Amino acid sequence: MIKKIMTLGLLLASHAALADIAVIVNSANASTVDDGTIKKLFLGKSKSFADGSSATPVNQDGNAVFDEFNDKVIGKSSSQLNAHWSKLVFTGKGTPPKKLDSDQAVIDFVSSNADAIGYIDASKVTDAVKVIGKY
Repeated sequence: MIKKIMTLGLLLASHAALADIAVIVNSANASTVDDGTIKKLFLGKSKSFADGSSATPVNQDGNAVFDEFNDKVIGKSSSQLNAHWSKLVFTGKGTPPKKLDSDQAVIDFVSSNADAIGYIDASKVTDAVKVIGKY
């Protein structure tokens, strides 16, 4: 019985650590964005949405949401992503997305910039932004 209780506790604790990530854009943005486009925008391989309008991706600054997004959406660890950006910066081929320090800062930035795209903990989504993907 104790093993079952401990197992249940571990399962609940691991679920809490794996929160869903919501990719958000400005509520006025009508562009369709697929998983590949999101990945390209955050890796600096594209600078526009599918309709050709400019895109400004914004990252979170090294928190758990950042790590979860990199793992689930980008498919790279944080150290692999840092190496990717270091190479682009060193060769002059790119600049990493601006980093903000919280979900609320990302919501504020995206809701006030028509071309912005960011990601937050899915439980923090507000009516100020539009969710285009959930991971």
